[in-house]
Parts: sequence; structure tokens; C-alpha cells
Amino acid sequence: MSARVGVVTFPGSLDDGDAARAVRVSGGEAVRLWHGDRDLHGVDAVVLPGGFSYGDYLRTGAIARFAPVMESIVDGARAGLPVLGICNGFQILCEAHLLPGALTRNSHLHFRNRDQWLRVHASNTAWTNSFETDQEILVPLKSGEGRYVADQATLDELAANGRIVATYLRGNPNGSERDIAGVTNEAGNVVGLMPHPEHAIEALTGPSLDGLGFFTSILKHLAGASA
Repeated sequence: MSARVGVVTFPGSLDDGDAARAVRVSGGEAVRLWHGDRDLHGVDAVVLPGGFSYGDYLRTGAIARFAPVMESIVDGARAGLPVLGICNGFQILCEAHLLPGALTRNSHLHFRNRDQWLRVHASNTAWTNSFETDQEILVPLKSGEGRYVADQATLDELAANGRIVATYLRGNPNGSERDIAGVTNEAGNVVGLMPHPEHAIEALTGPSLDGLGFFTSILKHLAGASA
């Protein structure tokens, strides 16, 4: 039986279909979840996709954080449910205090859309176990508010405890502190990533197949948990 991975749709989501496709291509069963429904329908993991939830009013992710579905996701994540937040999803995870820090306007104040090299540092999370430590991967990036910021104590703690999932290579596209592209929580079940792995799963449309590793990772994690 395939692992059931929920993909949430908020008003303004635009990468939910791509995330669901990535789940299917990796071999999982994609289950569509609606922002106004608290029921997670028995999913084994959740993806919060990219987009502009609630029009990015107030600030990115600030309203989505209070969506009914997030009440269940926050409770689930704290109990071990694997959750991946991509771009806007990363912003929502920070707003929901499932991850530390915040995502702010790019330092150059321009929207940045390009294929981006990353170095994967934490290969021991639920979403990155298919990668080797320090592996370099290429995935698309598209964001105007992708600059990761946190106080120095938090940044030091993330670095010291292996919670920086990935950093930008060959140029920092948004001014993120310490070139951070993604972080994880202490348990390793919640991961936020600014670039878009769901757009790098097929040779026809992506710059690489490197993004597929995030989705095969969760299937491996869930298979191990059920063994």
C-alpha cells in the first residue's frame, strides 16, 4: 500500500498540483487537503506547497497559519507527523512556529526566478534521507520573500545541531543569513525549503531530477517507520 502524502491547497496556492504530481512520480499516493478542513484524512505526511496563500496579505504565511487545516497539521507535526513546507509553505511553517526564524523580502527587493544550486547538509531528516551529506543539487527557485533571517543565537544553534538542511551555492539569491535555503526542527520531521524540488522531478520540464529525492526520502522514512 502506497504512503499517503497530503498536499494542502490554500487560496492562492499555485504549486499544489506540481507537489501532488511529485508525490505520485515518486511512488506515493497524493491526497488533496483543503485549507478549511481540519480533517487530514489519515495521511502519513503533509506538503505545504508554494504560492501566495491568502494573497500574502499582512505578510507571507501570516493568515494561512490560522487556517483550520493548520490546527491539525501543527498538532500532528508536534506528535511526529512529517511535514515539508516549500517556499510559501516554508513561510507558513515559520509563522506557525514549527520552525524558527522568518522569511522576509529579498535583500535586493526583486523577485528572483532561476535554477539554483544547493548543498544538502542534513541528510538525516524525514525529507532528505535519499541524499548524501554535502551533496550538491540543482532545483528551481522563485520567490520575492525568500530571505531567511533569525537572531544570531538561533543561527548558531541551527548550525551546531545540524538543523541547516541546505545552503545556497554559487551565489546567494536573496541575502539569506548564512546562505540558508532550508532548515529542520529538532526531531527532523518538519522541513522548510525555499527552492522548489517539485519542479525538478522529470527531465522534460526540470533542470535536473534532483528534487525527486525529497519525495523518495519521505517514502523511505515512512516505510522504515512501519517496518
